[in-house]
Amino acid sequence: MSQITFGTDGWRALIAEDFTFANVEKVAYAIGQYVNETYKQNGTPAPMLVGYDTRFLADSFAKRAAQVFISMGIPAKLADRDVPTPVIAFATQAERTVGAVQLTASHNPPEYCGMKYIPEYAGPATNEITERIVSHLSDIPYEIDVHSIDVPLISPKAPYMEAIAKMVDFERIAAAGLKVGVECLYSTCRDYLDEALQTHGVDTRVLHNWRDPLFGGGMPEPKAQYLKELSKLVQDQKLNCGLATDGDADRFAVIDETGTYVSANQLLALLTQHFIKNRKATGGIVKTVATTHFLDRLATSYGLEIFETPVGFKYIGELMRQKDILIGGEESGGCSVKGHIPEKDGILCNLLIVEMLAYEKKSLSQIWAELVAETGVEFAYRRKDMRLTTESQRNFVEKLSKEPFEKIGKSKVVKLGTLDGFKYYLEDGSWVLVRPSGTEPLVRFYFEGPSSARVDELKGDFDKMIDDLLQGIGARLLAVH
Repeated sequence: MSQITFGTDGWRALIAEDFTFANVEKVAYAIGQYVNETYKQNGTPAPMLVGYDTRFLADSFAKRAAQVFISMGIPAKLADRDVPTPVIAFATQAERTVGAVQLTASHNPPEYCGMKYIPEYAGPATNEITERIVSHLSDIPYEIDVHSIDVPLISPKAPYMEAIAKMVDFERIAAAGLKVGVECLYSTCRDYLDEALQTHGVDTRVLHNWRDPLFGGGMPEPKAQYLKELSKLVQDQKLNCGLATDGDADRFAVIDETGTYVSANQLLALLTQHFIKNRKATGGIVKTVATTHFLDRLATSYGLEIFETPVGFKYIGELMRQKDILIGGEESGGCSVKGHIPEKDGILCNLLIVEMLAYEKKSLSQIWAELVAETGVEFAYRRKDMRLTTESQRNFVEKLSKEPFEKIGKSKVVKLGTLDGFKYYLEDGSWVLVRPSGTEPLVRFYFEGPSSARVDELKGDFDKMIDDLLQGIGARLLAVH
């Protein structure tokens, strides 16, 4: 049996290589073991919900997982069509459940599939829960006879749409006369994000709202390079904005009225301002170590408490369940807000951006420009990835641990953070994060500073230092992008 490795958000692997029906059964059985030991004290546990995205065989993998649960005495209900992760997560609270399993590889290429457990609190599984599931991976019987088991279906859409309608001011949006583009990217957000707008009378233009397991030959990732059609649609039809999600609709992206991609860091800042200014909301901010310090500026300006977590929405979600948090987000496009589930929701967050436009009665680019002027600084942000051999990555991390940098270029390091990787804080407020991946021989670098020129300078200085370090340990570099 091939190795099963859980990352920051469940297990993902190549279909037919490691992601096979046999391994799906194995992971489902391990999750079932966790559920039975956690919930079965008082008889049969509540149902397990099972969902899936639009990937090749994801529906069949999901059915197989549900059959395994039923064979273990756990009632299971299978989504009647591909479903966004935030929707199946929300459904765990719409009725009494033991959580949900979602078959998705999120924004990964089409040849991947994945599987993750969402506990009944509707957020990502904590490390403790994941470790308990992983501990059962060796418990699976040699053979599980599941093929004759019927699986009842569930439609989780209605409760979610009703909840969203209460969280978003659609009446104000409709009255604003906005025109919005929606790029479904052949993913699960179709008939959710577009329908939410159209049902409430918003002029909505939709792209790629059908299932394609190959995602049109691209990636189900809402980055600028995959949103060129949306950008052109916004410009050609003079729309107020364009919206998109990733493959399972838990991440969001926005194109402004000029056709320009708005980064997740910017969107988090804009939503924070919107909630404070227009909704008069309260609460703290939680973000990952790789997310913009623009949010720190806003927290100071608005008198909000701010928290920083390791990378992974499970850490954000856990804090949102423990404290009074207004907004939680990460630079990769995950976000949730107070009063909602502690799980990323690209559908809701896109709709809240449209709500912000309706409140402000200004263009998105103007709102951003005014926010930058209000804070007095526009943090510039860059990221790059470096792929090494496994041995080289290990030696690289060991070198940084033993001999941390004291200066970057001419700038003194005033603080070193080790919450997740190595985060160098500099005198002028700039910072650099070096974050090795925990699941593959990859190192990610993040740079932020008060201007693009400063970040370019910082990145140039740091690149030279890293090159020298790599040469010093004889590292084998595979790729940089």
